[in-house]
Amino acid sequence: MDLKDFSYFLPDELIAQHPCQKRDSSRLLFLDKNKEKMADSSFFQLPDFLQSGDVLVINDSKVIPARLFGKKPTGGILEILLLTKKEIEKESQKWEVLLRPAKRLRENDVIDLGNNCEAKILARISDKKWLLEFFAPHGFEAYLNRFGRAPLPPYIKRKKNAEPDVTDRERYQTIYAKNPGSIAAPTAGLHFSANVLQTLSAKGIQIAPITLHVGYGTFLPIVVNEVEKHVMESEYYEISADSSQVINNARRIIAVGTTSTRTLESVADNDGYVQANSGTTNFFIYPGYKFKRVNGLLTNFHLPQSSLFLLVCAFAGIELIKKAYQHAVENRYHFYSYGDCMLIL
Repeated sequence: MDLKDFSYFLPDELIAQHPCQKRDSSRLLFLDKNKEKMADSSFFQLPDFLQSGDVLVINDSKVIPARLFGKKPTGGILEILLLTKKEIEKESQKWEVLLRPAKRLRENDVIDLGNNCEAKILARISDKKWLLEFFAPHGFEAYLNRFGRAPLPPYIKRKKNAEPDVTDRERYQTIYAKNPGSIAAPTAGLHFSANVLQTLSAKGIQIAPITLHVGYGTFLPIVVNEVEKHVMESEYYEISADSSQVINNARRIIAVGTTSTRTLESVADNDGYVQANSGTTNFFIYPGYKFKRVNGLLTNFHLPQSSLFLLVCAFAGIELIKKAYQHAVENRYHFYSYGDCMLIL
């Protein structure tokens, strides 16, 4: 398949720069993939589309405040995105990171992060990745929790020198986030409120939490023209015994987001049975894939030519998804991480 076949037109003004004022007031496009019909709705009406015995599988990974800004030895501003914690010592932590811009950086350069924190460049791992050692007087964890910023994707614009946005720290996080480890939010879950969860429970719709720590691969575009040759970055997942039991006894499984979908489909056997398990997955779902466990999908609107858009096309069909996205554009839905969502059943 040619990557160019997975494009669509999106006006820049429809890329959401801020979250909806209330989580559950975001818009929801309902798509019936069998009847090929769609309807405009609001997220707080989600329970109306579901039935007793359905199970929503959510990703309870918690986003860490992985975005930092510092000064190069030359005085230039440098953006740091934490990727993987490699080593913890009494007075420091070592992390794999992305640096931008990375020109003229060398090993042993020291980056000033302010507030008595600094980072030493230990090595260049690849074209994009670096190994840094962070030093802070009260521990880097405490520094990160106080001064780190939400690792917003590049299409959400924030001023580099502005104070960290408290709203982003709260809203680029699901209300049920529990296990720290993601550097990007499982965004389909951002719409859930306590009221929606209570309404779902009262209707006999269960919630099954699983964990997939979203890595920096979620930001990476597909760079090969032939879709089948794309390789996903590996990400860590966990499925508990309690959740696997709920999933296996479900009337229908509605996956909340592409992260939950990929996790379930990567561990399900040919009969759709899901065992309690943990490990890493780089499972890539694209059109032609036959789903084994997931019956419905709640998902945000994704970037064209992205692995996330391909997954949605695989679930509901390329032409139907393109029609749904065209409808969303014409009706001024908001797109991407802070945008609106779609329920496909």
